[in-house]
Amino acid sequence: MAKQIAILTGGGDCPGLNAVIRAVARRSLDRGYKVVGVREGWRGLVDGRFEELGPREISGLLPRGGTILGTSRTNPYKSEGGVERVLENFARQGLDALVAVGGEDTLGVAARLFDEEGFRVVGVPKTIDNDLSATDYTFGFDTAVWTATEAIDRLHTTAESHNRVMVVEVMGRHTGWIAVMSGIAGGADVILIPEQPMTVEDCCEEIRRRHSRGKDFSIVVVSEGYELTYASGERRTVAQDPSVGDEFGHVRLGGVGDALAREIEARTGYETRVTVLGHVQRGGSPTPRDRVLATRYGLKAADLVHERQFGMMAALRGDDVIGVPLRDAVAELKTVPPHWYEVARAFFG
Repeated sequence: MAKQIAILTGGGDCPGLNAVIRAVARRSLDRGYKVVGVREGWRGLVDGRFEELGPREISGLLPRGGTILGTSRTNPYKSEGGVERVLENFARQGLDALVAVGGEDTLGVAARLFDEEGFRVVGVPKTIDNDLSATDYTFGFDTAVWTATEAIDRLHTTAESHNRVMVVEVMGRHTGWIAVMSGIAGGADVILIPEQPMTVEDCCEEIRRRHSRGKDFSIVVVSEGYELTYASGERRTVAQDPSVGDEFGHVRLGGVGDALAREIEARTGYETRVTVLGHVQRGGSPTPRDRVLATRYGLKAADLVHERQFGMMAALRGDDVIGVPLRDAVAELKTVPPHWYEVARAFFG
């Protein structure tokens, strides 16, 4: 009987997921494996929801956004008997290995299952936030930066026409990679990120300084995870409902752009508007770079399974895609280092 490989996509969706599915399946099918997809991330392994992935199912996936397998933020360790059902369904389906595609939460579950249960799993790094350690870049990030940069470019013209301050809220729960990269590329005048908590007062001063030089409009880019920080030392997280979190303990962020815009207008007197990009950063067709990176990750994941190198993750190091321990990838978040933020600060005000 042919060996069976399963693929799941967990956490937030992003462009490039289908390219990974296509690459894993294509290489594995060529080697004589049977390939099945797990529906809706770890929930599918808890509930035993599978579907076969053959040549017809993976055809035409390369430019397609989202994930044909669906996704969820299910954590088997948070439901009673969840881990046991994962192991039972894995065995009942006759699976030989699992390729888990996701970010810190999805791969954190994979790493724990491997460490504690000897689970035969290989990881692929996916997150638009680019915050996974052990890899230079995650796929999905480049597309998100392109989307945010295009929005900033468009907002420049309307901001200049109306002499307004435009606040652009981008995704980034714990890290500001999207904000920094799109802000640099789009010529933002101030960038606020979780790692470098510039105060609201300093932000306003940068805008005033710019206006004093005859620049009557400004673009401010802020990560959704930036805490409103004041000279007094007060810091405040803005969330839609701080009392409700998902199975990984994350609250639903959103609204810091509106709060910051109100502060800027009240403190400077400059007319201020806000644009929240939200899920448009996750949607649509992946950029060529993300298509290629996702494809290379998928091929490497299939190779790791074939070589029985479980507990590993495909990672980009320079120009090479290599295998690294899953545990290293989820040990800590990859935050924006000070030298990157200094590149952005050179153009503030």
